[in-house]
Amino acid sequence: MDSYTVLHRALRDGHDVYALSFHYGQKHAKELDYAARVCTKLSIPHKVVDIRAINQLLAGSSLTDDIDIPQGHYEEASMKSTVVPNRNMILLSLAIGYAVSIEAEAVYYGAHSGDHAIYPDCRPEFVRKMNDVSLIANYEPVRIEVPYLDNDKIEILADGLRMGLDYADTWTCYEGRELACGKCGACVERLEAFTKNQVADPIPYQS
Repeated sequence: MDSYTVLHRALRDGHDVYALSFHYGQKHAKELDYAARVCTKLSIPHKVVDIRAINQLLAGSSLTDDIDIPQGHYEEASMKSTVVPNRNMILLSLAIGYAVSIEAEAVYYGAHSGDHAIYPDCRPEFVRKMNDVSLIANYEPVRIEVPYLDNDKIEILADGLRMGLDYADTWTCYEGRELACGKCGACVERLEAFTKNQVADPIPYQS
């Protein structure tokens, strides 16, 4: 949902977009299929990079390991198990390298305020410092643009709806099932956003 909205925000802002997705061993790799379909629809260049080998080094996340994904609303005590060690620093570093290689000026990143309490690599101080490093790490400075850093999922969805976006083209659930579970933190937060915006979620749920 977040990346989908950020993608359209970048397009709305008049940028040429080169989309990048990562397969890092996430149980919800189904999101990669949705990303590919969206980019095909929009005729946007899209690369899917397989970095599953990093899981030889990273462990302890319910998103990648044989650990149950917690259910219910995002609460720090339970949702900390979904943290993949250093994930966003790794992904941003790769995206910045790609941006330099294609002479792009910025990397758009979908962090938002709803993630701040749980995910250290979505917090404003992390984003600011990564941006500072990105501007000096190569001969060509690359900005990190985070249009929804101070917005929650409800506000992100509201902006997407104003842009006329079809969220049937998105996948949020952390479980790798045929239908969204409706119970994991990602599903609960998504459903809450649709309820607060008084719009029905267009994807089917298992429960």
